[in-house]
Amino acid sequence: MKIKSLLYSFSLVMLMTGAAFAAELPKVTILATGGTIAGAAPSSTQLTDYKAGELTAQQLIDAVPSISSIAKVSAEQIANTGSGNLTFEDWLKLAKRANELLASDACDGIVVTHGTDTLEETAYFLNLVVKSDKPVVIVGAMRPATAISADGPLNLLNAVGVAGARESCGKGVLVVMNGQINAAREVTKTNTLSVETFKTPDFGMLGYVIDYKPVFYRTPVRKHTKDTEFDVSKLTTLPRVDIAYQTLGGDVDMHKASVSSGAEGLIEAGSGCGSLSNVSRAVLTEASKNGLIVVRSSRTGSGMVTPSSKDAEPGFLTADNLNPQKARVLLMLALTVTRDKAEIQRMFATY
Repeated sequence: MKIKSLLYSFSLVMLMTGAAFAAELPKVTILATGGTIAGAAPSSTQLTDYKAGELTAQQLIDAVPSISSIAKVSAEQIANTGSGNLTFEDWLKLAKRANELLASDACDGIVVTHGTDTLEETAYFLNLVVKSDKPVVIVGAMRPATAISADGPLNLLNAVGVAGARESCGKGVLVVMNGQINAAREVTKTNTLSVETFKTPDFGMLGYVIDYKPVFYRTPVRKHTKDTEFDVSKLTTLPRVDIAYQTLGGDVDMHKASVSSGAEGLIEAGSGCGSLSNVSRAVLTEASKNGLIVVRSSRTGSGMVTPSSKDAEPGFLTADNLNPQKARVLLMLALTVTRDKAEIQRMFATY
């Protein structure tokens, strides 16, 4: 009887310990938008010819049963498409829902599943509009879920691990893929097919994911999330900002089309250090004087676009080291706050 009593007591302690451990698991919500990570093809050997956004958020979770051992995971479907099809309305829906969840004690962190083509843009957008120190992690995949060597399941497991870790708090929005952690502001897609496509050209990654746990070596210093001045809670769309690409011998029809069709801002993907041809400069100078906000970025992929004495008279701004697509995100949000060029230039130096 004593042995039975001891065994019963031991079993009860183990059950209580297990329950306590389960209660301590972080609560992570997955907000799914589609992409390759949710993609499917007829054959497991089809790695490039597939349809994005075929699987639901719950199907992605079910494919990685071990997720339940590291977090209490719930899921919501925000969209289910290739990331090139996402809209500003999808962005605002995603941001508003993320802020609602992060304001609740029922959520310790968020994972956004996303197509890789525009992932860096969504990540930077959320980095500027999320109003919480809690972790927000963006994750995708380079191979569809049906592929013989799909990278999505491990990427998702790692993303949930990073989103549920206290060490991830206060570092802004993070991009987790291929066992690496990058900052939303700094990371970019660098290869069309490689699973090691997301890199930070100027500064390098923030850290690794080892056995689904984050190991950080540095932290972003530019302001982000709750320390920004951007509030999208009442917005229904975003101002229109175009991107024009500078090429040798290129004409200026794209610049003129942006002006005539109502763009509020233009990011110029200039050559080298944001350089403009004489004809481009002439057209953009006139447009800038008539109210278009012109920001010089660079098509090179890394490095800072430095201010020039030639910018003063036409009123051009510079994008710091933001690539054209991210400069566009910041300018759109800046235009929801002000049209003062000095203030917008301050924002490019701040965020």
